[in-house]
Amino acid sequence: MTGPAGSAGPGAATTGTPTGPAARAAGPTATVPEDPDPDPDPGPGPSGRAAGTTACGGARPDTAGLAGGDLARRATADPLFRLVAYALEAAHGRPPAAVWSAPYAFRLGSPGLVAAAGWPTAAAAAPRDDGLVRLSSLGHPADGCDLPLTLSGPLPDAPAWAVRPYTVLRALARAGYGRGGTDLHVQGSLTGAAGLATAEPADCAVALAVADVHSAAGERPDRAFLARLLAGAVPEGDDGLRRAVFHARPGRALLLGARPRRRRYVAFDPAASGARLVLMAVRGGAADHPRELARAVSCARRAGALSAWPPGQRPGRSLLMLLPETRLTAVRSAVAEDFRGRGRPVPRFLNIVVAGAARREE
Repeated sequence: MTGPAGSAGPGAATTGTPTGPAARAAGPTATVPEDPDPDPDPGPGPSGRAAGTTACGGARPDTAGLAGGDLARRATADPLFRLVAYALEAAHGRPPAAVWSAPYAFRLGSPGLVAAAGWPTAAAAAPRDDGLVRLSSLGHPADGCDLPLTLSGPLPDAPAWAVRPYTVLRALARAGYGRGGTDLHVQGSLTGAAGLATAEPADCAVALAVADVHSAAGERPDRAFLARLLAGAVPEGDDGLRRAVFHARPGRALLLGARPRRRRYVAFDPAASGARLVLMAVRGGAADHPRELARAVSCARRAGALSAWPPGQRPGRSLLMLLPETRLTAVRSAVAEDFRGRGRPVPRFLNIVVAGAARREE
């Protein structure tokens, strides 16, 4: 794949192993042999209702003594997860039964390779048994909502931000998870302006949190089943990114197309070989993005960047770049100087660590 302005992305051989400058900078490129699923799923997913739920789906309505209930007050917890737990309690008057984090994800320039970034979205959930869904987000503080949970028919009137999580909740309820309702709070660590897809990690965080709190104690959410459910509920999403969110590993890229329960990975660890993975996002109107990205990449390559490629399936406001560690400051300075000299807003830069999959925050 070729990035803007002729910049080469981390190309791939027919085996799916990256080649070219980007791959060499990222470290070893050997394909990791197929592994059994490190987080085995309990089965094909429920039909009717989830294990451990009541007939109306109201599993574990008392959340005070459950994991996640004291996360807001745990000094050693990550600040984002403490904030999400506290926000659910402040908005809905009860602590969460579970808090899940889901990483933002991106595609590599090589076809069929995806990975996760070390920036999370978080979802806190608590089960209900009265058929009500209560949704909130710090990103939309004035637009929390209480909605009846219906399994079919038109969507209830809801703020724009809440339509997608409600759609996911409805699909989960049809599958047996949470027919009694849910209190849910969602919060990301990045906005769309950063240049990574925000919807897919939020979908996964919501699905995992809701499936968790509406299952029997100790039963892990079935990630393969949830991936299929999300593909049907929100088909406009990027299924490859969702797979990265569910199954990524630190320092590895996931090879798409492998059998669902025996995944293959490719080593992708820029830091191990003295490189840095950086997300660069331009500002301004969408019509200006292609031209400004091409200009920024041209400046970056002259200053030492190895390669650049879009993080998603469609061009947008951002590109991922591999930079030698020794050229990080020079590249950023060169781009900033060019944009300032033309009276344009300087692009945003964000360091990316290749991270692991979604997880429950204890």
